[in-house]
Amino acid sequence: MKIDALIVGAGIAGSVLARKLAEEQGQQILVVDKRNHVGGYCYDYRDENGILIHKYGPHIFRTDSKEVWKFLSRFTDWQDYQHKVLANVNGHFYPMPINLDTVNQYLGTQYTAEDVEEYFEEHKISLIEINNVKDVIESQIGPEFYHAFFEHYTEKQWGLPCEELPPEIVARIPIRKNRDDRYFTHCYQALPKDGYTNMIQNILDHPNIHILLNTDFKDIKGAIESKHTYYSGPIDEYYNYCYGKLPYRNVTFKFETYPVEQYQPVSVVNYPNNYDYTRITEFKHFYPSRSSCTVIAKEIPSGGGYCNESAYPIPTSVNKELYRKYASIPNKKVTFIGRLGEYKYYSMDQIVEYILRNDISGRRKEKTDG
Repeated sequence: MKIDALIVGAGIAGSVLARKLAEEQGQQILVVDKRNHVGGYCYDYRDENGILIHKYGPHIFRTDSKEVWKFLSRFTDWQDYQHKVLANVNGHFYPMPINLDTVNQYLGTQYTAEDVEEYFEEHKISLIEINNVKDVIESQIGPEFYHAFFEHYTEKQWGLPCEELPPEIVARIPIRKNRDDRYFTHCYQALPKDGYTNMIQNILDHPNIHILLNTDFKDIKGAIESKHTYYSGPIDEYYNYCYGKLPYRNVTFKFETYPVEQYQPVSVVNYPNNYDYTRITEFKHFYPSRSSCTVIAKEIPSGGGYCNESAYPIPTSVNKELYRKYASIPNKKVTFIGRLGEYKYYSMDQIVEYILRNDISGRRKEKTDG
């Protein structure tokens, strides 16, 4: 079988790239995925009660890019949604990210915004260098809030001490001195009205795009002739771990159904200091539902090891150096894309934006946001 481009992985990266190559360049594309569905980690489905479930954990779309929003809006209508998260600390719920209400509830105070700013100034740790996650947080809000809200959650999540985790892991977590309890403050925040799977199916719906599911790339590698391959799987797996395995963080989801209208007050509740799970997601908060029952997912991390199912790169300096060894292998026939292929954390909008604005060889288009 001769094609122009073989794309391995039908997640957000592979699907958007397939559409771009098929639509803009008229290429014949074959997308293969070892799963029995498209969507990758964005995959969702409706259960027998009509509740839309995110199989691989909550995915909340947000972006400040008008270009990204406009592109995806071709393939889905949107469900308005403002994401809110609570942290269960010592049996009490506190807004996350930390804001004015979090501080007052936790300390039992009635601080104003100016008081909170003064409190953090007095309690934060002054550091010459920011070398790790602990440094990032303590230099902003001090040890007490670090220990209560971040330390154990982060270590459970990544399977490593905060002192061994690079600053970039939490650099994007805001600390607010107002009462804004939204988790994100991007210009565009929503969920695909009929789910991510439906949106990605629509992205792949093009006469030049052909899809092969339940197919491991290794099983067809020699049978497919393509001018170029785009690989969104783990780069170390592609090279048969010749330099050793890259560590990844992964999670297991324990789904539970309860005969109640609502299990918790918001869609996501973090559990930083108790239990083996890091958070609980209740899916009914995402979309209106008349079901008399509800479904939750407890998120149990596997830690920073060598997972059977790679999910999130662990960007320590040692791991990034190992990735660079793989990335430096000469290979003009293959381009590695996405979180696993580039061993880099991407949010959904960042992946879409990168693919839309690049020819994947490095030449960037001019920014068009208004």
